[in-house]
Amino acid sequence: MTRWWRMPAGLLALAGGVFGAPQRNILMVVTDDQGLDAGCYGNPVLKTPHLDRLAAEGVRFTQAFCTTASCSASRSVILTGLHNHANGQYGLQHAHHNFHTLRSVRSLPVLLREAGYRTCSVGKFHVQPEEVYHFDAYARDAEAFLRARDDRPFFLYFCTSEPHRTGRGFGEGGPVRYDPQQVPVPPFLPDRPEVREELAGYYQAISRADAKLGRLLAVLKDAGHWDDTLVIFLSDNGMPFPGAKTTVYEPGIHLPLVVRSPEQKRRGGVCNAMVTWADLTPTLLAYAGAQPPAYPLHGRSFLEVLDQSDPPGWDEIHASHTFHEITMYYPMRAIRTRRYKYILNLAHGLPYPFASDLYGSLTWQGILRRKDTMMGGRAVQAFLHRPRHELYDLETDPQERVNLADRPEHAKTLAELQARLRAWQEKTRDPWVVKYTHE
Repeated sequence: MTRWWRMPAGLLALAGGVFGAPQRNILMVVTDDQGLDAGCYGNPVLKTPHLDRLAAEGVRFTQAFCTTASCSASRSVILTGLHNHANGQYGLQHAHHNFHTLRSVRSLPVLLREAGYRTCSVGKFHVQPEEVYHFDAYARDAEAFLRARDDRPFFLYFCTSEPHRTGRGFGEGGPVRYDPQQVPVPPFLPDRPEVREELAGYYQAISRADAKLGRLLAVLKDAGHWDDTLVIFLSDNGMPFPGAKTTVYEPGIHLPLVVRSPEQKRRGGVCNAMVTWADLTPTLLAYAGAQPPAYPLHGRSFLEVLDQSDPPGWDEIHASHTFHEITMYYPMRAIRTRRYKYILNLAHGLPYPFASDLYGSLTWQGILRRKDTMMGGRAVQAFLHRPRHELYDLETDPQERVNLADRPEHAKTLAELQARLRAWQEKTRDPWVVKYTHE
């Protein structure tokens, strides 16, 4: 399934106010390295009352995915509607990594500004160059922006630093402290004391982020904008633990997405449409009635499915990862359906590279110190040394432990997914498509 979106002229006229329809405000909240971990997503221990309340008043997506589990690369997709292999932000922006988006790209804040929006970025930015992602304001505090006397609609991009690791830990303070003995250990991690300790810190950081969300929404309401603002909550990539962040396995890319639109008919619903962060820019442009760029975007608006539980035609997504840090070259392309995931490891001859924060984590250092052979349910060697092709049946093997790529009974499924993945790479002008003929 090819996913392209360009707003039809008639819809653009309607959304843009030709018939008197008002433009709407947009608040996007992005947390940093938060997996599918929240009370509203079924975690029995984690306290996220403000996100839970937002979900109760909006819609919770159950099948939402980032396209690359790396901070800068993922944020570039969020803000452009283009996969990172097409927008050029292949990896981290900061320091010596120095990856940057192509200057020909026209980002969400720029397009919204042209549509008459005032724009503000608060918190983590982590993409470059600034002129491509230009906002009117870069603030430390969102309140002044929300309370400003200005008749223009606004786009507030609010990014927390939590629950990203801070050095070797997750920082201190917050509304909740967690007992390491009470936190559930994900099946892809070993159940060890140091893992539980890190998970407790990770949970504490998520609760801090949730408290920030609560304060932000309180200001939004007090400023009189609760009923004219689309609120969207998500994370850039999966939890900062080995087996999640920087992978295209489920813990790395399967993420929270909660949306509250003033125009929703159903509150507290669940939507099972498979969406990705490439769909965010098309969605917000459609909501604003803003003109998309001259080139086709890689996603499409999901506004039309907010009130539907199981909309047809939303059953396939793609992932594209190339770098995290500059030293971490490991291009992966993936296609995921309701049942299967196929991963193409284009540099499978190399050992899988570690992000510096994950390598230094107590979790990974404990595995190294003990010389463990297993990391949760996956062999350590299988995690570090991967084949060119990985195929998983997610219905029978949700933990992605049994690679079916070499099994004759799955040859037809493998071939079909390979053909669809290559067609998608060609359609999105993936430079790495040359690997099909060069290697």
